Amino acid sequence: MFRVWSLLIGYVCGNFLTAEVVSRRTSGKSSFERGSGNPGMANIAAQDGASSAALVLAGDLTKTFLPCLLCRMVLFPEAGTAAAAYAGLGAVLGHNFPIWHHFKGGKGVSCTCAALVSISFGYGLLACAIGGIGVLVSHYLPIGAVLIPAAFLIPAFCRYGTEVGILTVVMTLLMLQRHLPGLKNIPTENEPRKDFLKKRKDNRKD
Repeated sequence: MFRVWSLLIGYVCGNFLTAEVVSRRTSGKSSFERGSGNPGMANIAAQDGASSAALVLAGDLTKTFLPCLLCRMVLFPEAGTAAAAYAGLGAVLGHNFPIWHHFKGGKGVSCTCAALVSISFGYGLLACAIGGIGVLVSHYLPIGAVLIPAAFLIPAFCRYGTEVGILTVVMTLLMLQRHLPGLKNIPTENEPRKDFLKKRKDNRKD
């Protein structure tokens, strides 16, 4: 029964789209009507700058960590890591497919990162780092995004068992589904490139 409740609690929390709140406060418009139309940190960063993006990131991490910790430490301590994994998956599903917006939401990168860190602090951070390196090397956000849960697959199965491993597979497939259009655009060079190292060097020169 803990599986159903953990998934549901995570989903309810995930339905809170931080980008939507921040966008309406800064511009009076929905995040779905601005820029790329994605209710996520990257879109808000492009529209409103780093401070607004930081608020979105903080909100998305919180709405994932909260149900994961609640289920793992308070409600279902006997389930341990599995409870956190189900709650994390629920938060990603709530963010990607919010019921109040006809199941059209964001891409779930921040939520997935928080879910993985909630399962395993060390391996989760390592997976996020691998995803970040993927972006720095390839200059494409979709590649880094998909690498994050994919990098967590081996420790998930080997360290935490088949059930948590399967949930990580689901997270990987969700990330792949949300970023598939961007991945398809890479060979045709229609996907925007992100060279963060170059921007940092340019900022230092300025």
